[in-house]
Amino acid sequence: MSRFVRSSLFRHTYGSPAKPENRYDNIKISASAFDTNLVSASDKYLAVNWQASGGGAYVVTPLDITGKLPDIFPLVRAHTAPVLDTAFSPFDNELVASVGEDGKLALTRVDDQIIRDAWNRDRKDLPDMEPLWRENAHGRKAGHVKFNPVAQGVLATASTDVKIWDLEAQKSSYQSETHADMVQSIDWDWTGSTYATGCKDKKLRIFDPRAGSAAVTVVDSHSGVKGSRVLHLGNQDRIVTTGFSRTSDRQLFLWDARELNKGPIKQMNIDQSSGMLMPFFSAGTNVLFLAGKGDGNVRMYEYDNDELFYLSDYGSSQPQRGMCFAPAHAVNVEENEIARAYKAVGTTIEPVSFIVPRKSEAFQADLFPPAPSDQPALSAADWFGGKSSNPIMVDMETRKTSSSSEPVKPYKPTAAPAAAPASTPAPAPIEKSAPAPKAATPPRAASPPPPAPAPVAAAPRAATPPSAAPATNGTFATSNGGSKDDGEAAALREENEQLRADLAEKDAVIRELELKLERVKSALA
Repeated sequence: MSRFVRSSLFRHTYGSPAKPENRYDNIKISASAFDTNLVSASDKYLAVNWQASGGGAYVVTPLDITGKLPDIFPLVRAHTAPVLDTAFSPFDNELVASVGEDGKLALTRVDDQIIRDAWNRDRKDLPDMEPLWRENAHGRKAGHVKFNPVAQGVLATASTDVKIWDLEAQKSSYQSETHADMVQSIDWDWTGSTYATGCKDKKLRIFDPRAGSAAVTVVDSHSGVKGSRVLHLGNQDRIVTTGFSRTSDRQLFLWDARELNKGPIKQMNIDQSSGMLMPFFSAGTNVLFLAGKGDGNVRMYEYDNDELFYLSDYGSSQPQRGMCFAPAHAVNVEENEIARAYKAVGTTIEPVSFIVPRKSEAFQADLFPPAPSDQPALSAADWFGGKSSNPIMVDMETRKTSSSSEPVKPYKPTAAPAAAPASTPAPAPIEKSAPAPKAATPPRAASPPPPAPAPVAAAPRAATPPSAAPATNGTFATSNGGSKDDGEAAALREENEQLRADLAEKDAVIRELELKLERVKSALA
């Protein structure tokens, strides 16, 4: 045995859970058994899949307000069945995408003022937030949604197939071949050019969506019957998968993304626990975090030259049901925090900071190399046109970006138009707005009202309520007076409005009953 211990900057990294007053309590975390993280975060907000009746919902709350969530709190009701996954845009921290068991994709802009009014208890009649746009994404439940890490307005949704969406045009532009079973995990590579999927059929696949619908490479992965996860290791051209062996050992495989056919570079048996291992990677520090579902451990490894060197464990008596990590540029460099996790446990979301102890209070340049910024390197048109790029990086000390090119302005999706029997559907135009504020910006006192519906051919369009159904062809149709029979079109519009009114009334009754139940529970407590 060697007498020498490998030198590492992160050998003494430890996890520091937040104090009780700095946690997010009274969270009704979804009881869905589908394997997702249950929680997602931007550098300003936290989204959690909500256990709701009368359809699917999730809650969004500001990161800078902690404590017990009020019993009556506005939700995002964008689905008719449980929400399975959410994701914030890496370039607009107020824009969140969601997918659910109803097979729909919804895009919602967070109304900061409504949320803060709820926390301050200024009003008791706060409305729920409605999606800007909603679309039938898949024929079966959609379990995963993932924004492109480089291009603005590009995201992927996964079911038994994967669709790539152009949010500017509000349509899916690419679709993968159908997998043999449900996709259990999906992850983009460093440049957002290809993505990898883990499937219930025990296969690992890599797709280049702009080259065709077929997988570029398909290989056998973990042989166990339980779920698996897939993760790209930053700009290393390496992939990590976690899963189970035939004897139910929890495993980790390290792959060369360019030569999957050669098999895993490295195989590790972790333990024999039953919960899925959730992998997370800090690209700047090359630290891999393995969080076990159903246990309280988070293992840390350092990737170096195709080896994974064990660093330390963060242990807790509280098992996590789900977990996510904050964006790399949002960590607290003054506290030497190299990563921050949000752990779902019970009815609480607990922040956990991973810290490298240093005596000096000066900026530690060796711990904080440049990280991916909140500015996109490509527009959606550029990406769909075939361009590729590395992410724009930000200096963690000066907060200056590494690119001199003009950043792409964040898009602002308009509200979805009402369905009408038009002959040809037309996608809603997208407003442009200034870049979203960064985490260091103080919370605003007031938020602008929700975006107004975009005009189409001089006729204003109203936002679609959560329960409204999209047009039968999978897109939102618009009425521009082009119907051959004006009388029939008018009758159909009247019938459509009546149905919308009935559905809205039912939603209102359901919400009122939920609020009464919350009041009764509060009185009994």
